[in-house]
Amino acid sequence: MNNYQHEQSIVKVGIADLNVVNAPDIIRTSGLGSCVGVVLYNTHKEIAGMAHVMLPDSNLGKQASLNRYKYADTAIDILVEMLNKKGIRTSLLKAKLAGGAQMFQINTANDIMRIGKRNVEAVLQKLEEYNIPVESSDVGGNYGRTIEFDPKTGQLKIRTITKGEHFI
Repeated sequence: MNNYQHEQSIVKVGIADLNVVNAPDIIRTSGLGSCVGVVLYNTHKEIAGMAHVMLPDSNLGKQASLNRYKYADTAIDILVEMLNKKGIRTSLLKAKLAGGAQMFQINTANDIMRIGKRNVEAVLQKLEEYNIPVESSDVGGNYGRTIEFDPKTGQLKIRTITKGEHFI
């Protein structure tokens, strides 16, 4: 009989980064302004992956060594693949999203500047391609967010300076 209890730890995901955790660990990212935090999870298996998406489309990246964690289209592909390798079928995944804020007042109708909105749209489009349902989201607004996901409960904790803390 193994009485070893795994201590709960918080796995941090940086900007343009991603990772996967199993319960009891939780996963967190901060500094979500126009960026979108995408959580793909399966509570039955108590596993979750999180990506901190900065930009909507990797085709915008001109550099030769592309950070594939940075873009909605490539980061979600990688996250799905990582979860598949851990034995979770794509059809069993659910998603939660937060972020995609419009951090600065822009007096233009030019959508190119609306990165937050475009990030959210790109993430939703990619999830739709995989038929991954979005269980809940907290996107838009003009404030930053820190998010923390618990794969055991399936709850996403969202902290903001203006609105305090809530769960989705």
